[in-house]
Amino acid sequence: MTDPDDEDTPSRPPYAALAALLLIGALIAGGLWLTRRLDAIGRIQDCVAAGRTNCVQAAPAQRP
Repeated sequence: MTDPDDEDTPSRPPYAALAALLLIGALIAGGLWLTRRLDAIGRIQDCVAAGRTNCVQAAPAQRP
């Protein structure tokens, strides 16, 4: 026996849930990246505020 109300509701495409999950995953990944980046910048600022001069490690020179 079917419910007559079920016939009136439009069905959502199956990819809508997948797209929503991908969007939520991207937002979480972006938030984690931003948190780590801001933490690293905060550590450098704390080091500079403490009066140190060697706060940022120099990257080794790359040879061509």
